[in-house]
Amino acid sequence: MTTVIETHGLTKRYRGGQLAVDRLDLTVPVGSVFGFLGPNGSGKTTTIRMLMGLIEPTAGSARVLGEPVPRALRTVLPRVGALIEGPALYGFLSGRDNLTRYDCADPTADPRTRAARVTAALDRVGLTPAAGKKAKAYSLGMKQRLGLAAALLQPRGLLVLDEPTNGLDPQGMREIRSLIRELAADGTTVFLSSHLLDEIEQVCTHAAVMAQGRLLTQGPVAELAARARGRLAVVTPDTGDAARLLKELGVTGVSVDAAGGRVTGDPPGEEAELSGFNAALVNGGVRVRGFGIERASLEDAFVELTGEGFDVAG
Repeated sequence: MTTVIETHGLTKRYRGGQLAVDRLDLTVPVGSVFGFLGPNGSGKTTTIRMLMGLIEPTAGSARVLGEPVPRALRTVLPRVGALIEGPALYGFLSGRDNLTRYDCADPTADPRTRAARVTAALDRVGLTPAAGKKAKAYSLGMKQRLGLAAALLQPRGLLVLDEPTNGLDPQGMREIRSLIRELAADGTTVFLSSHLLDEIEQVCTHAAVMAQGRLLTQGPVAELAARARGRLAVVTPDTGDAARLLKELGVTGVSVDAAGGRVTGDPPGEEAELSGFNAALVNGGVRVRGFGIERASLEDAFVELTGEGFDVAG
């Protein structure tokens, strides 16, 4: 098996005609940390819900861990850990008791080692000090951690995470990213939906971009970023004059950081055609301290593909 998720023409149309996912062909390689990207309403969560058997597709097919879903869900789901749209918790039970209930509901779980599994899962997500506290008293970030702990009670071939760092502080985000890397190193494939582009770029090996229910692109993260054109960057104390001249030279999307002494923009043509730009700036009286094309990021690729901005806070 070389893929853990594979879909062909996967489609979901809701009553009333709304097309949420349109003929999706998705391939998630074994051992990858796969980022699933897209603006709100792009079809990410609907796709995940179909893959996990929570809703049925209108058309197309999907295989998870080599098995057809939803037909083989009873075989597939015990090998999948999932955290989708936030964890479902019993507020009146402690964190430890919530995990115990999750473990009791797993027909493959050995009751003789249940306590050890629960303790290990709590420790892995940093919730041991709060294990005895009622879940209703947990913060949003603590609830996310508890949901992730539930997904980690058993060794999994696939871990599906929908916004796993939602509600976490920066330190918590770093810890979850580190945990995801550890899981991947142990052989678990991680399928990660997120609205944080820097999160995807830091932790994912592969990614796919969705927009308006359709798949725009997929592949290794480094290749997706490399397909996007980098931005022209000029370092100068004369930012106003530099911006004006660059616009006259055909540069679009010009952005000025006067305090930082930087002007950036989207150059016309290829990088090889920019040799005269530096000379034009100097001849125009601009004191150029730095000039070049910055490497494109995953954010640049996303914006180029979708034409939309994205929340890149981390």
